[in-house]
Amino acid sequence: MDIFVSILEIVGTVAFSASGALIAMKKKMDLLGVIVLGIVTAVGGGILRDVILGLTPPLAFRDPLSAIIAIATSVMLFIPWIRRRMMRKERLFDYSLFFMDSIGLGIFTVMGVWNAIEHASQDSTFLLVFVGVLSGVGGGMIRDVLAGDMPFVFVKHIYACASIVGALCCVLLHSILPDYIGMLTGSTMVFLIRILAAHFHWNLPKAEDV
Repeated sequence: MDIFVSILEIVGTVAFSASGALIAMKKKMDLLGVIVLGIVTAVGGGILRDVILGLTPPLAFRDPLSAIIAIATSVMLFIPWIRRRMMRKERLFDYSLFFMDSIGLGIFTVMGVWNAIEHASQDSTFLLVFVGVLSGVGGGMIRDVLAGDMPFVFVKHIYACASIVGALCCVLLHSILPDYIGMLTGSTMVFLIRILAAHFHWNLPKAEDV
């Protein structure tokens, strides 16, 4: 299980740091800005999760692996050949950002649930789902604020709702199936809901629609 969780966390870190780096490049930030946005997107949700669970200092400060992976991913995307290719093809950029963000959201949502199950003094459904969603959307919210954008969680394609469904799925399956099955199922649910929402243009009602 530890190996599975480690692999899942690495994949999620790469995905979220890539989404942060892509946003930074779109905003024409320099290399430092790209790295900073990549790091905060990858570790921001985990830091919030650990603070809620009372795990201080947060894991991101005790184990630099996630930050190192985020830096490496951000620097790789900043390589001139890759950067020019991404920025010149708007469709490629949009698809890459969407898929990386959706993968990261799914993985960090279920990672949040798993950490809450492991470390919380009580395992109420509300707490587990809340921590999972916060872990999933937290890094993206910090990224969007630093980039000067309205956070995706408030405006984009059933973003937080997908995280809530994935977290609930993971929590409900925890008591009847092995944890890795619940985590895979929950993260897949988040990803599929994001894909369907984008394809069918699903959105919650907005204030301007009233």
